[in-house]
Amino acid sequence: MQDPRSPFGVLLVNLGTPAAPTKAAVRTFLKQFLSDQRVVDLSPWLWQPLLQGIILNTRPAKVAKLYQSIWQAEGSPLMVVSKQQRQALADLLREQIGCHIPVELGMSYGSPSLSDGLAALKDAGVDKVLVLPLYPQYSCSTVASVFDGVAAALKRERNLPELRFVRDYHDKPGYIQALAGSVRTHWQQEGRGQRLLMSFHGVPERYIKEGDPYRSQCETTAKLLAAELGLGEGEWQLCFQSRFGKEPWLTPYTDELLESLPGQGVTSVDIMSPAFAADCLETLEEIAQGGRESFLEAGGERYQFIPCLNAQSAHMCFLAELVKFHTENWYQAR
Repeated sequence: MQDPRSPFGVLLVNLGTPAAPTKAAVRTFLKQFLSDQRVVDLSPWLWQPLLQGIILNTRPAKVAKLYQSIWQAEGSPLMVVSKQQRQALADLLREQIGCHIPVELGMSYGSPSLSDGLAALKDAGVDKVLVLPLYPQYSCSTVASVFDGVAAALKRERNLPELRFVRDYHDKPGYIQALAGSVRTHWQQEGRGQRLLMSFHGVPERYIKEGDPYRSQCETTAKLLAAELGLGEGEWQLCFQSRFGKEPWLTPYTDELLESLPGQGVTSVDIMSPAFAADCLETLEEIAQGGRESFLEAGGERYQFIPCLNAQSAHMCFLAELVKFHTENWYQAR
């Protein structure tokens, strides 16, 4: 029987992480990640031989070294932050709603899995679940993959929970204000560069042509953030990182932009990654470390990385408000 103190539960979802910064653990993670057809939508008959025969035999060792450069004593940065977010959200919901709201983690790849998170919520006695993917901007390669994963996890259940699903929150005022607050705090502490770069994770251009709204939502986020900060033309720029494979991805590419800016007279930049809710390999290694090296080698003089929102108070307060917005009649109708 459902605990009357828990009118619903929250499944907090992110991409996931290898269990350890080792070749074996990274290989296991990449095999699951790169076998998702939402991520790589090539025909399995073409893709799997390449994945199994070449990529999984060459890439894990290289990626493991990158993870080793950012790994913390408590584990993967993404997992450390995700646990902090889970606890902070649960605490806020208890305080604001007045009863215990179970919040569980579920990762698209790795552990705890989506199945693990849903099972924990079932064990907690809730029959209403809000799925909250921590991807501010919708993409078929991220948010839609979560939808697929949740459906697959529940496929054999006889008694399904009532589900609600947060599709995106790219333009929500609380999200934009949290981003702006993090930038202002950074400027107060570290000073301000000539230009603020907003580096979003890239996707193939083909996805946009086929109907994915991701680029449009990234542009909206960037424009709203620039307006909130009072930035004029030339004081900020949108770019896209983490491209993979040979087909064209969204441009401008972050790495190429960083290499070109010093030649244009921009020698001092601040850079952030608004598409990520938690710092991870793509922000801590690719942007904070690799981006700095590229920019300084190209003649840049000052490079400042602005961390993701992580478990910052403004971010967690926004997420609590987002949860309450989507579940209002669940807890007020008790």
